[in-house]
Amino acid sequence: MASIGQTVEQTPSSEVLFRAQARAALVPDCMVEAKRIANTVIAGWHGRRKRGMGENFWQFRPYAEGESLSRIDWRRSARDDHTYVRDREWEAAHTVWLWADMSPSMMYKSTFAMVSKESRALVLMLALAEILARSGERIGCPGIMEPVSARNAAERLAAAIMHAPLTTGLPDTAMIRGQSDIVLIGDFLDDADRVMDRITPLGRRGLRGHVVEIADPAEETFPYSGRTEFTDPETGEKLVSGRAETIREDYQRAYLARRDALGEGLRRLGWSFVFHRTDNLASEALVAVHGYLSGMPAPKPGSRAQEGGLA
Repeated sequence: MASIGQTVEQTPSSEVLFRAQARAALVPDCMVEAKRIANTVIAGWHGRRKRGMGENFWQFRPYAEGESLSRIDWRRSARDDHTYVRDREWEAAHTVWLWADMSPSMMYKSTFAMVSKESRALVLMLALAEILARSGERIGCPGIMEPVSARNAAERLAAAIMHAPLTTGLPDTAMIRGQSDIVLIGDFLDDADRVMDRITPLGRRGLRGHVVEIADPAEETFPYSGRTEFTDPETGEKLVSGRAETIREDYQRAYLARRDALGEGLRRLGWSFVFHRTDNLASEALVAVHGYLSGMPAPKPGSRAQEGGLA
């Protein structure tokens, strides 16, 4: 991710056209994969899994003094010596904003990965949209699509992404009003303090946030040795190392420190953080994020991110 602010790419028109065409070609395949993953994960998941007004059964729980007798489930209570209440799921429509980083660094794919970071980010975003749309939620994408409540929200989001302008940095969120969830998916390679400076105001506005950091396995393990040339996809700057293996430990230390600092900052803000590598199954990250969206509490400050799972 090149910069924190939302800006239009200042690149030659030929490069902009190439990247736009590449993304447009990528989205349909990502939509197919997203539906496949969503269908695999969604079995048995309906609603927001919170107690409230609705039609779907959620759970039985012991009757509490003062509750309406009409809520007692007498058939279940007759099975033993306790009185039980039948709870229903909360089914109020909720707005969830989904965003995936489309900056040049997301196009990276090493020989150790199954897909590029951009492809995995799109699949996760569209799979989340598919699952949330089936639950009746309103789905939006900052700067790309206004929130909609429709069964085909994922397809509409995919179409909007195909025609969206190329941008860098975190999205403009001025259009977001009220209590909403926002899911940010990217590599977040900027300094953790810079990222938090941009995210913190969102949390203070009342947004419930969920950050998914996508990483190529080579970015974490640094498997290079010998003379190696590294190129920054954002700036084009190059770095040549005569013996790349000699900087591996320092690189890994800095890389993990940045990730831990970001996760710690997000947890202090009350946001969730998921770290995911592209050599792992997309469903792992999808389950983790959906769990947080469904009300699962984020880990306490001090807990460390786990590879491909919850943080």
